[in-house]
Amino acid sequence: MHQDFATIDAVQTMLAGQDYVCDRALATVVFLALRLGRPLFLEGEAGVGKTEIAKAIAKGLGRRLIRLQCYEGLDAASAVYEWNFAAQMIAIRTAEAAGGADRQALKTELFTEEYLIERPLLQAMRPQPGGAPVLLIDELDRTDEPFEAFLLEALSDFQVTIPELGTIAAPEPPIVILTSNRTREVHDALKRRCLYHWVDYPGFARELQIIEARAPEASLALSREVVAFVQRLRGEDLFKKPGVAETIDWAKCLLALDVIALSPEVIADTLGAILKYQDDIQRIQGSEARRLLDEARRGLAPA
Repeated sequence: MHQDFATIDAVQTMLAGQDYVCDRALATVVFLALRLGRPLFLEGEAGVGKTEIAKAIAKGLGRRLIRLQCYEGLDAASAVYEWNFAAQMIAIRTAEAAGGADRQALKTELFTEEYLIERPLLQAMRPQPGGAPVLLIDELDRTDEPFEAFLLEALSDFQVTIPELGTIAAPEPPIVILTSNRTREVHDALKRRCLYHWVDYPGFARELQIIEARAPEASLALSREVVAFVQRLRGEDLFKKPGVAETIDWAKCLLALDVIALSPEVIADTLGAILKYQDDIQRIQGSEARRLLDEARRGLAPA
């Protein structure tokens, strides 16, 4: 067990030290993942802090963060290793120019670690300074089922096989965080290997704490208005509701503009920081922005 995470309270304290504010339920599942050495599978809407928690854990533990960004068509070769073909070709040309190249010996030399390009999964199996790394497998839902099947095997034994070199096993299993925006369902077999947690939008109090941690220059009055407005905005029928990341971005944009209080005009000018689709922006322009701002202010208790 990692000493810095000996209790659930210690988890929350450590993460708070990295400006990551989480509730006790999320802190508990992180604690259990570390205690039991189990991968942690986090699902939720984009921008709610799934990726950031991996970064916070890595910083808190002083471990290297290795990130595998998933995408459609990702295969095992791209995730594990590739051979440096350019360097291999140079070695072949050099041997041919020298004359008398032993083809069998040359073939053996070409497929050594000198010519190996390590991708994230293989990097995570290697010993790292300070201990096992944090392996972030981000947006797994963007990949397809064959890659999921491969990943299931790799995470079961924490080892990968390179035909030319053999099996490489991790001396100490990495701390694995998988995330999904749930654009499609991830197979149950992979989920069963992990501890699971749904990361939801935070309530008013916790989102305010997040803004205070990530945009400390903002006044309490402005931070409260920003959070109250975004919370109201999430209740609207939007194509894409703003996440916590957008709330933070908006607060920083308002600070850059020296805004001290929200107004319909300021909201109209900066909606692009919190809404990313033109239809959503048009829906909230004008009278709708004023209505939401009025509702947000009425809902605010005295500071």
